[in-house]
Amino acid sequence: MPETPFLLLVAGGTASGKTSLVRTVAERHPDCLLLSHDRYYLDVEDPLTHDYDHPDALDTARLVADLALLRAGREAELPVYDFPTHRRQPWGERVQPRGLILVEGIFALHDPRLRAMADLRVFVQADDDLRLARRLQRDIVERGRDPGHVLRQYLGTVRPGHLRFVAPSRFHADLVLDGEAPLDVLAAGLEAMIGARGGPKG
Repeated sequence: MPETPFLLLVAGGTASGKTSLVRTVAERHPDCLLLSHDRYYLDVEDPLTHDYDHPDALDTARLVADLALLRAGREAELPVYDFPTHRRQPWGERVQPRGLILVEGIFALHDPRLRAMADLRVFVQADDDLRLARRLQRDIVERGRDPGHVLRQYLGTVRPGHLRFVAPSRFHADLVLDGEAPLDVLAAGLEAMIGARGGPKG
């Protein structure tokens, strides 16, 4: 493992392809730790009215603190969020630092504290209509959600949050990738940039 782990942030709108991309890259790097920003959601009192698409919904300060520990070569205890109950579990998950740390999430490039830590900042861009179609398929087929609820949530909080917070964070990226391109092409491009920035090779 390098003296200081290489930290990669990958942001993008919902269903832009960022999660599939980082999973593909992680599979090719044995010395890799993949963190989803989603595990840092705060407890939710009323899931039906809660805005998950605002930066304040996440405990980013805790993420920054955990990454600081890992970058210093120390163990960190990550929060474990239980999505069915919308609550953080009373226990955490202990992880060790790895040569490559990947952090993905819609707000991965929003917070300046997080951006300042990164060795590489990436934004995955995809057409809005395509992202909505992907989200509908994912939430209905994979998560068993009602189509009407998915659309109401998208129009009520997801799209406004994207326009206000997520899309502007693209301008903080070192690299913008096309989320409509084949996954292998995306992963190869990202891995090339990691290597160019001095990161570990897969």
